Amino acid sequence: MSDADPEAGTQNDQVDTTKPSISRVYDFMLGGKDNFAVDRQVAEMALQIAPDAPAAARSNRDFLKRVVRYLTKEAGIRQFLDIGSGLPTQGNVHEIAQEITPEARTVYADIDPIVLAHGRAILAKDEQTTVIEADIRDPGSILDHPEVRRLIDFREPVGLLLFAIVHHLNDDENPGGTVARFRDAVPSGSHLAISHFHNPGERHPEVAEQAAAAERLFNENLGTGRWRTHDEITAYFGDLELVEPGLVPLAEWRPDPGDVPQQGITYHTFVGGVARKS
Repeated sequence: MSDADPEAGTQNDQVDTTKPSISRVYDFMLGGKDNFAVDRQVAEMALQIAPDAPAAARSNRDFLKRVVRYLTKEAGIRQFLDIGSGLPTQGNVHEIAQEITPEARTVYADIDPIVLAHGRAILAKDEQTTVIEADIRDPGSILDHPEVRRLIDFREPVGLLLFAIVHHLNDDENPGGTVARFRDAVPSGSHLAISHFHNPGERHPEVAEQAAAAERLFNENLGTGRWRTHDEITAYFGDLELVEPGLVPLAEWRPDPGDVPQQGITYHTFVGGVARKS
């Protein structure tokens, strides 16, 4: 994480400090410094609904780390495309992958100007990793980007990472078709990893009520955010084969020895899974 103070100003005049940003709200939940007052205001409102939201954000980061380790060590993946990567923090995809396989290549894609500025500064000396400005809603702008084509060989298996991004595609933005476009672009042996806000419905009524309240808050302040059902999220994997244990609460996906997750109210409102293209 950068130590820069965003309140002191930014060199990127594209940054709008009057509107909250998804990635900066998430950064605040992780205890980062790259956020503005407007982001913290939304985060504080979210904490009124779900006081353990920071634990959910950390759980997503831990899930990312376990997934990347699994893909690198067990699935033999050597190249990663991380879409909606968010602000750099400790344990980024390229760092985890290169610890195991030094030749691993990573492309981060995000639309937030602050993400791009920090990412480019951190990656300036890493020729195997880069960050591009792109919108997940335009898959072609990512798949055909020169930097993606430079680092990602689509004849070889790809680790396609969609962490905490698909739930920010509204229903009228064709999230299913968007994810399918990425699935179709990668070859056999590739893996798709997704983490997504989840509404458990009648199985956990209290959690479902909280999920609905959080969804209203996000849409009123960020214009996005969908807590989808288990079946809706599973559908994003298409005909790919889910690896064990399937689509589960993040802390339940191949936990490290000694992990003892705290099952707060957000435990069932954030799920993830990994699937292989055979």
